[in-house]
Amino acid sequence: MAKTKPQDRTRKSKKSAGAPSSSSTDAKTKKPKASPETLLLQAAAYLQTSQPEEALVEARRALNLLQPTSEPTLAALPALNLLGEIYVELGDPEAAREAFLVAVALDGDGASDGAEKFLWLAQLNEEGGAESVRWFEKGVEVLKREVGELEGRAAAKKAGEVADALEEKKLKIANAMCGIAEVYMTDLSWEDEAEARCEAAVTEALFVAPESAEPLQTLASIRISQSRIDDAKAALKRSMELWKELDPNDPRIPDYPTRISLSRLLLESEMEDEAIEVLERLVQENDSSVEAWYLGGWCLYLLADKQKAGGQGETATALQRASRDWLENCLKLYTLLEYEDDRLREHAQELLKGLDETLGPATGEDEEPWEDTDGEGDEDEKMGDT
Repeated sequence: MAKTKPQDRTRKSKKSAGAPSSSSTDAKTKKPKASPETLLLQAAAYLQTSQPEEALVEARRALNLLQPTSEPTLAALPALNLLGEIYVELGDPEAAREAFLVAVALDGDGASDGAEKFLWLAQLNEEGGAESVRWFEKGVEVLKREVGELEGRAAAKKAGEVADALEEKKLKIANAMCGIAEVYMTDLSWEDEAEARCEAAVTEALFVAPESAEPLQTLASIRISQSRIDDAKAALKRSMELWKELDPNDPRIPDYPTRISLSRLLLESEMEDEAIEVLERLVQENDSSVEAWYLGGWCLYLLADKQKAGGQGETATALQRASRDWLENCLKLYTLLEYEDDRLREHAQELLKGLDETLGPATGEDEEPWEDTDGEGDEDEKMGDT
């Protein structure tokens, strides 16, 4: 994967053609070695374009240059942090943790390389619970210090020069506080102060980043756990209003996993119309998400039940057929991608069984065979007529 062999072949072909072999000619034709900075930029570019294997090669080369011996060096911090992110993308959390922990050992207060390693360790920590909260809080401490420094620069210079950096740091603080709230809703829910810690964390997140969708989603999740469904619905509506009319490429739109979580919260709050709107957009962006197809099938199933209860039999039948299409796509992708979620598969199969009993077995006469086309083809055919 490293670009060495093609260069070797080029040099050999020049020699066989009778090219001069003097040291001065070799010096002119030999390409300079890539610097660690260049290698890290290339690795980051590979990672951003979903090529983690190629990114790993370049990041390791950079690390070897920055850390020529087995003794960790401060100069190796950028490579270590990038390697950690690459291992996350490759599905190797143990290697990712190891890289981030070495970075922490070198930069325990985040003065040299920021908060990212602490925030990653909060999510990757095997123990979870209080240990995850500790890493989140360490990351927030670093971010708040950086915000203070940026605000000082903004006071001394034009505020616009640091506005984007400030917004990014504050958003990371808000997301970390949401992470803390999630831990207290799950791993530490048994603690006496769990509810109060949840409220405090989400309140700070909303204060720091009031125009961010994630704190509002976290607030909705807390309200659902408290059986305050009307409050949850209000928070979810405010969350969607922040981004649903934005251009699809706008960076303010929450990332894919956050919107998957949103669709689940909408279903829990009986907001199926809003949920299917989110899910249709998700499968248009990426038609290889098993979870998106599953949630869409379940959502359409619930919508069909509501229409049937309201005496709208014809509409209910159309929604049931669409639900079956989504669930069948889900299970085909499940097998194709070797997905691992037994509960999801079993629930999808249970829903399909009920739909087949109601509609009769699917004949496939009115639909083209499904295949993985990387987003090509008729999306309406795949999603069904909703």
